[in-house]
Amino acid sequence: MRLDRFLSGQTALSRRELTALIRSGAVTVNGASVRKPETPVTPETDHITLKGAPVKYEPFHYILMHKPCGILTAARDAKQQTVMDLLKPEDRLQKLAPVGRLDRDTSGLLLITDDGQLAHQVLSPKHHVTKYYAARLRDPFQEVYISQFYAGIMLREGDREEQALPAECVQLDERTALLAIQEGRYHQVRRMFAAAGNFVEDLLRLQIGGLFLPPDLPAGGTVRIFHKETASLWKKPDISEVKRFFIDNYSSYWIKDTI
Repeated sequence: MRLDRFLSGQTALSRRELTALIRSGAVTVNGASVRKPETPVTPETDHITLKGAPVKYEPFHYILMHKPCGILTAARDAKQQTVMDLLKPEDRLQKLAPVGRLDRDTSGLLLITDDGQLAHQVLSPKHHVTKYYAARLRDPFQEVYISQFYAGIMLREGDREEQALPAECVQLDERTALLAIQEGRYHQVRRMFAAAGNFVEDLLRLQIGGLFLPPDLPAGGTVRIFHKETASLWKKPDISEVKRFFIDNYSSYWIKDTI
């Protein structure tokens, strides 16, 4: 791998900035100053420093964000603030992108990565990665939602109706529900409750598979995780486990009288 390509994948600097630093003598490989951007390196074994600081090699990078409401889920936008604008300067790597979308008015867990294969698998319907949402409703929760969603509620898609995949739903309090879905349709949770005759006032994504929103991570905050931790994405916790986790960590704000 070329030296400049290696550094581009491990830092937030542009290729032009890195080229200038390399040519200035700010980079060493195994203790020797290297001034040619095209110098071949072996990331797994070579010791590389940039301005005296070691540059650790990670094939891919994974960041968990507590996305706040009012922020656009996109890699970039000319007019609106995006989730990428919330990253720490040192985390703004060139190829990072959010995995899927959380609506502008939805908060909660968002995974950001440069691992394109993993992102595709998380989003692909055939992998059945479950997403868990807490929804605060305008009107009281109705028991019929449980059977309606489990059977696959009908959603309007353009000029036709399509049946959503079966989804699990449990009640948290009079106007709060926990929902587990395996799709990523546009505004899906809001549209499911609308189809059932209710309205979602607040929506929080709590988990993707077994990967959960850290309870101590504030809105807008981020934390890096390692590749081995992404294995939990393919787990499917029982919704009762997610309910307990939610009650233990989020009830002070989200629900009043747990059931």
